[in-house]
Amino acid sequence: MMESHSNAGSDHGSEVSISTLSFNRFFQYPFDTDTRVLKGTGRDGWLRNLTDEEWEKLGRNIARNQSRSRVEIRLYNGAINDHKMSFFCRGLTRNSTTKMNLFDNGLSVVGVRSMVPFLQNANNLTNLDLEGNNIQSEGFNLLFRSLRDSPIYFLHCGRCGIESIEIDNNHIPEHLTLLNLSSNFINADGCRGLEKLLQGGNATLKQLHLYDNKIDDDGVEILADALQNNTSLTALGLVGNDGISKHGMTILLKLVNDVSSINATLQSNHTLSYLRVKEINHNELDPDPHEEIQTHVNVATEINGNSGSDPEAAGKEKVIQTLLHSMKRSQLCRLQGIDRSLYSEIDHLHLPEVLSLIGQRHGEGELYAAVLSSIMTLCSTMNREKCIQQERDYHAAKAAEHIAKVEELDKELATIKEAIKEEAGAAVRSQDNVCSQSNKRRRT
Repeated sequence: MMESHSNAGSDHGSEVSISTLSFNRFFQYPFDTDTRVLKGTGRDGWLRNLTDEEWEKLGRNIARNQSRSRVEIRLYNGAINDHKMSFFCRGLTRNSTTKMNLFDNGLSVVGVRSMVPFLQNANNLTNLDLEGNNIQSEGFNLLFRSLRDSPIYFLHCGRCGIESIEIDNNHIPEHLTLLNLSSNFINADGCRGLEKLLQGGNATLKQLHLYDNKIDDDGVEILADALQNNTSLTALGLVGNDGISKHGMTILLKLVNDVSSINATLQSNHTLSYLRVKEINHNELDPDPHEEIQTHVNVATEINGNSGSDPEAAGKEKVIQTLLHSMKRSQLCRLQGIDRSLYSEIDHLHLPEVLSLIGQRHGEGELYAAVLSSIMTLCSTMNREKCIQQERDYHAAKAAEHIAKVEELDKELATIKEAIKEEAGAAVRSQDNVCSQSNKRRRT
């Protein structure tokens, strides 16, 4: 673009001509001869003075790149607006652009519309940064649909005035791994749109940044439901969403470590290695009560991260570290509202093996506590069994009495029916005799 790398920050003013916009004037990375960069800010006079025709010429020269060089476009801090974008993208068609940094330019949905033809043919674009523009919900939804067939990996749309999100399952970029939507106005309705990115076996998103939005407990519940069976997302950032209460944080804790049963723990989310709602300040004398929940979330996500993408290993480690540790289990049960004994779920034949594991991993103190708890559970189970047996015997005896009474009543009913039958037969015979005698008299 300019005459040399050393004058990158100079103001060329009106001296810039069409010939100066030759593609060969692009700066190259000092240590990367395969990448060329178009870089400028709103403070650069040579950009401020470009005519509409020169913007279009600049885009056309980039599009005509016949070399193997990758192209990065960095126009930020007021370097380009909606009007200039329309001419720039008119010339910028299919090309080798791999990255576009367009943050803090005040672009609106109008600017995004101008970008659509370029985006639909951007076969090399892997990184797009529109942070700090005013594209709002309409612009983001249009942008997302336009990127359906692109190889985009990273999409940054923080501080863009986005509130609602409409995502069509047929228009999801299949390679998207990071989506940054921080510092917007996304609420529960926006989370309903985002859940489509997190559900299904084809989900590819690995990082979702939602810092400083308007997400509350309802939004958290939507995201947690979508993430229950998700095996791609490793990082979810929710710091700065003040609408998330202790209830919402508990939902997230149960997502990564549900202690309602051993099976529930094994079926928790074992993919998220970063899940942050609160930043923990270890220097506070009176810590935020939410920090206790965040601490347990961090333990679960750290286990996920250390398990090498092995969900089975992560599940087992959570059982060992949390369920088989009396203090941690007590804390988690209190936070999640669980009131039941762990040892009631364990087959008594496996207790020696479990107790041995506790001793190895948590020491003699925990082993002693586990022995006491398991014995109490076993005794409680045995007492319960005895009570049930006694109650069963009582009702069985009562049932036998009733059966005997029924049989006695059946016999009485049978006797009564037989007597009635005999009386009816006698009456019939008596009537027959009367009729027979009457017939004899008539014959004589």
